[in-house]
Amino acid sequence: MLKIKKLGLNLIAITIAAIFSAPSVFAQTAAEKGLAIAIEADKRNNGWGDSIVNMTMTLKNKQGDTSEREIRIKSLEVIGDGDKGLSIFDKPRDVRGTAFLTFSHVNKPDDQWLYLPALKRVKRISSRNKSGPFMGSEFAFEDIGSQEVAKYTYKFLKEEPCGDGLTCFVVERDPTDKFSGYTKQVSWIDNQEYRVIKTDFYDRRNSLLKTLEMSSYQQYLGKYWRAKKMVMTNHQTGKSSILNYTDYKFKTGLKDSDFNKSKLKRLR
Repeated sequence: MLKIKKLGLNLIAITIAAIFSAPSVFAQTAAEKGLAIAIEADKRNNGWGDSIVNMTMTLKNKQGDTSEREIRIKSLEVIGDGDKGLSIFDKPRDVRGTAFLTFSHVNKPDDQWLYLPALKRVKRISSRNKSGPFMGSEFAFEDIGSQEVAKYTYKFLKEEPCGDGLTCFVVERDPTDKFSGYTKQVSWIDNQEYRVIKTDFYDRRNSLLKTLEMSSYQQYLGKYWRAKKMVMTNHQTGKSSILNYTDYKFKTGLKDSDFNKSKLKRLR
């Protein structure tokens, strides 16, 4: 009798395990898994508060000629909405004093303003023009600012090795903004720390336009990963833009009032 009871319990356990492991019942769809990866990556980057970092932007043309710009970047995390960012150009002399302010949003187009000292006025960037180049670089205005999860739909494509001993989720995300310059973006995200290693951008004709590679990651505050180098390569023009970041500082005390478009003309 005891043996029969044990057998019955074992059969029940096996049946329950089979039910919960059946892919047809509980497996995520590609869209669900892609969204879950995006949410997890976003969650791991919550709570950093504010930051200041120095950045050198190197512009390289098809012939290999280069020019450099030195920029200070200030960022403020906004609870319940997208983050705020302020970029101030220090060098070279012809762009010194240029300032770019972004208010990212979760469910509507970002607000962006550009101050050009030569014109002595603040220009608002229209939502219809977000696909244009940012200060002559291979980065578009829509690439600048926080990349909010709700601005895209997602699809998990596969999982594969992605260099340096890493394994990456490969996830497609499609912008919901009808004025976006992209039909889709395909990102390689490492499956341990959820850091973006590479992203391919496809233009409105669905042709590969450019690739962003992010490397030399460093961890701050024991939690937050930041890439110290980003390289955006335009496959259609042969141009590229290289960003190198130094001297990251977090929780510096920046306030909402430090991100004010009326102050752009007075920034130094």
